[in-house]
Amino acid sequence: MTRRLVVTADDLGLTAGVNDAVRQAHVHGVVTATSLLAVGTAFDDAARVLRDHPTLEVGAHLALVGEDPPLLSAREVPTLVDRAGRFPLSYRTVVLRGAAGRIDPDDVRRELGAQLERVRGIGLPVTHVDTHQHTHLWPTVARVVTELALAAGVPAVRLPRSRAVGVTGAGVGVLSAALRRRLARAGLATTADYAGLDEAGSMDEERLVAVLRAAAARGASSLEVNAHPGVADDPDTGRFAWGYRWADELAALTSPRTRAAVEAAGYTLTGFTGLGTRGDA
Repeated sequence: MTRRLVVTADDLGLTAGVNDAVRQAHVHGVVTATSLLAVGTAFDDAARVLRDHPTLEVGAHLALVGEDPPLLSAREVPTLVDRAGRFPLSYRTVVLRGAAGRIDPDDVRRELGAQLERVRGIGLPVTHVDTHQHTHLWPTVARVVTELALAAGVPAVRLPRSRAVGVTGAGVGVLSAALRRRLARAGLATTADYAGLDEAGSMDEERLVAVLRAAAARGASSLEVNAHPGVADDPDTGRFAWGYRWADELAALTSPRTRAAVEAAGYTLTGFTGLGTRGDA
């Protein structure tokens, strides 16, 4: 059995330094796909990187949270923003608002639709969709993301999972199972296994190698690993209080040991276009 591995670098467009790290992780490492943040301040530079590296698959990293503002105004998407027109910083706010029925699906559709169109507007095939802080695990957002992907002809959507013990891990498990069923009904591709949510910002070499070995032991036919590479001392990441070890993740993705671990686990590096047209579970 051929095991397929998609290694995705998230947050392309966040900063010019992140863009360069994604480029390095593709050219010199194991990254096969990236997710472009339409609201990122370095979007135009990211588009240049993608045009210069056509072998790097591009997806849309749709955002309902974060430090960067939405594409639309507060008047257009009032249930997604505060009075200043800013997104909440954390997915927790999205979950709380969603549970209280305070998120209008039409607002989600307008904003995420605009973001997807901006990504498509760079003129390259969009192979997948995912979301900043995995907010498409929430059913309201999941429904909109699925509809947008189908309407735009985007073939794949990320299926995040958690193996953490506790309330968060259990909650992600329930939401992930529901999302899997939704994607399967829609005929959208995803991977049979996933890693990256629990390791976000700390996917150093040891963790990445361990993730690959553990996934290989589970025996799934396909795996997505998503990471967050960055360059050391990037002045533009200082405004993000995430505690991410950006440079450690870049080092892991370009490490010969990681490449050896991919081969030892029996994975073939591929992109989302190699997953077929239906859910891959």
